[in-house]
Amino acid sequence: MLRRKAFRLPRHPASVGEARHRTGGHLASWGHPPRSAIREETVLLVSELAADTVLHGPRDEPDFEVAVTVLAHGSCLVEVSDGIPDEAVLPTPDPDQTPGTPTPATPPDPLLPGHARTLVTAVSEAWGVRDRGRYGKTVWALATVSA
Repeated sequence: MLRRKAFRLPRHPASVGEARHRTGGHLASWGHPPRSAIREETVLLVSELAADTVLHGPRDEPDFEVAVTVLAHGSCLVEVSDGIPDEAVLPTPDPDQTPGTPTPATPPDPLLPGHARTLVTAVSEAWGVRDRGRYGKTVWALATVSA
């Protein structure tokens, strides 16, 4: 069974903690116990993507959206959306890779803005950016259940 919850938060640093709290609560209500690997990874991904949006997102956007979907096989899809596209964070296309498969960008220096991408690459099974044209972009990441 698929379960999805989406919510909007103000573009403010305090919203990162609120995003973590809400995500953990939704996952608990859907049967993912505290300290389970999938719950911890999903909350970490939400935290990093929300923080990246708050810090580097468009200044004229008052809020952002967080969506968490638990897939039928137990993996969790995290999506964080802002209001305008930002080409600087799009993955670099690889002509040898299957179309539609995300190619992570070269990890930046962890002391510079954008270090969230390094962490997201390490924690998630896959991640990418969906350009929504004039409606902004969505950064997504997939946390998977360990075998």
